[in-house]
Amino acid sequence: MQSKLLKDNGRIWLSLFLAVIALAQFYVVRELLAAFAIFAFGFAALAAVIGALYLLQKAGELAVARLAALRHPVISLAKVTNMASVANLTSVGQENRKAA
Repeated sequence: MQSKLLKDNGRIWLSLFLAVIALAQFYVVRELLAAFAIFAFGFAALAAVIGALYLLQKAGELAVARLAALRHPVISLAKVTNMASVANLTSVGQENRKAA
């Protein structure tokens, strides 16, 4: 009777040991999945920031190109190097009106 009780007790300990090992493996897998998710979100955020900066730069290029195509007096102001050319801005403005 006592040997049967020892066998059952051994089985209980063995099953508990196997359950602890299985739970530990699930914990490790959960930790690895959590780390993967953190890195994935981090890289996605980095890619979004880089993409937004790229789009912002391209939009700026397009805006400058359109302003240059209009030959607007604002663009001419950027080319002013001395006060003598400031006096010629009115004539530039009239030429732009004729060209448009």
